Amino acid sequence: MRRVLDNDYVTFAARLIVGFAFVLASFEKIVDPHAFASSVANYKLLPTGILPLVATILPWMELLGGLALIFGVMHRGAAALIGILLAVFTVAVASALLRGLDISCGCFTQDPAAEKIGWLKLLENLGLLLLSLDVLFSTSTWCTLERRISSRSSSPQVGA
Repeated sequence: MRRVLDNDYVTFAARLIVGFAFVLASFEKIVDPHAFASSVANYKLLPTGILPLVATILPWMELLGGLALIFGVMHRGAAALIGILLAVFTVAVASALLRGLDISCGCFTQDPAAEKIGWLKLLENLGLLLLSLDVLFSTSTWCTLERRISSRSSSPQVGA
């Protein structure tokens, strides 16, 4: 199992899949935070007073976390952040399903007529969560900024 977890290609693919999903998910939310606040309100989990704050900050966290994964900048911290977000999103979707709410996810579009949440969305979130955990716990630094910095600092200095 450890050999799969630390495989450079598997971890790189996990970074790209999760990273691109979060970057794409952030765009409409950043452009229209009011519509995103309405999507979050539909879950009936947060007090209305903090909805504008959540709708403003959360998409930027998604964008920055996704970009960090894609480009390999502080990728383990980004994977931890996105893993926490995915855990919260998964609980929110499960809660809405168990309460029988007929709402759209608000994940990739803010259109209220978009596809409604379902058990497939829950499985999708869990799959992305597993991929983010792979990135978090993998020892692979292939195609990351951390690898480039450590390889430069370990090379001999000319003229030193």
